[in-house]
Amino acid sequence: MTAEAQDVTELLLSRIRDVPDYPKPGVLFKDITPLLADPEAFTALTDTLAGLCTAHGATKIVGLEARGFILAAPVAVRAGLGFIPVRKAGKLPGATLSQAYELEYGTAEIEVHAEDLATGDRVMVIDDVLATGGTAEASIELIRRAGAEVAGVAVLMELSFLPGRARLEPALGGAPLKALITV
Repeated sequence: MTAEAQDVTELLLSRIRDVPDYPKPGVLFKDITPLLADPEAFTALTDTLAGLCTAHGATKIVGLEARGFILAAPVAVRAGLGFIPVRKAGKLPGATLSQAYELEYGTAEIEVHAEDLATGDRVMVIDDVLATGGTAEASIELIRRAGAEVAGVAVLMELSFLPGRARLEPALGGAPLKALITV
């Protein structure tokens, strides 16, 4: 890691607040709202993620509901690329592609507008946290079903004690998985 990358990592880490016992006892929640409130840290995060998108040849950026929207939209602007929201089922008007995925207790479903992605698009998926990887894996499937190529997945933070990376790497088929911070 370069000295500049180390400085960015330290800045980002210093703006992430630990909230014990949220949303339930025994969970240590990583709150990124202080990072978002700090213009220097938010700009550093946006610039770093935009650089990853450019380096991997992305032509569009997908943001995952909901906090992924907060990160992906300014990254798309900074990189000069289009932003595509991947939403919970029933939130997008018009024709959509949908993908169900497994949760710890049950299933969920996400959707993307069918016309927003096409053959020839190289799509980078942006989210705040990689935990179990279910939503990111479902978004990869949606991107491919739309005929586009996955350029990679980039997240602010990876929770290494959860199986997200192990779940996503096979689905990525060699495309990169980048986490700016691993805890």
